[in-house]
Amino acid sequence: MSAREYPDHPFLAVSIAVFREGKALVATRTKPPGADLWSLPGGVVECGESLEAAALRELHEEVGVSARILAFNRHVERIDRDDDGGVQRHFVVASFVGVWTGGEAQTGPEAGAVRWIDPREVADLPTTPGLAEVLASAARILERSAR
Repeated sequence: MSAREYPDHPFLAVSIAVFREGKALVATRTKPPGADLWSLPGGVVECGESLEAAALRELHEEVGVSARILAFNRHVERIDRDDDGGVQRHFVVASFVGVWTGGEAQTGPEAGAVRWIDPREVADLPTTPGLAEVLASAARILERSAR
């Protein structure tokens, strides 16, 4: 059992929707929760680390990409319960929007596959819960920033 299963408190995490030429970077997760599902790069915030720094660190660690953060997008809560109703996992994820600044997306221990997609294509993929809404909101923020 992972140290993040059956927690005493929620874990604070981050994710980032990175755009390059209008396409968003998504990756399949290799570990629970959401193993084998498409999601945004991200992970748990380390003690003493700002949310933005954590998002950029996780992006680089997971897929080898660098970005500039444009804005906070929204928060996402992930609460998984076991068959008896016990809280198996609880994450509060601060999701950001960014633009690609360097690096080529690559797989690794936490990213089984990577792909740049049109945000509207996400409906055709098996994803973590709420990814379509997060990407749609991120695309609107990107569009507003380009004006």
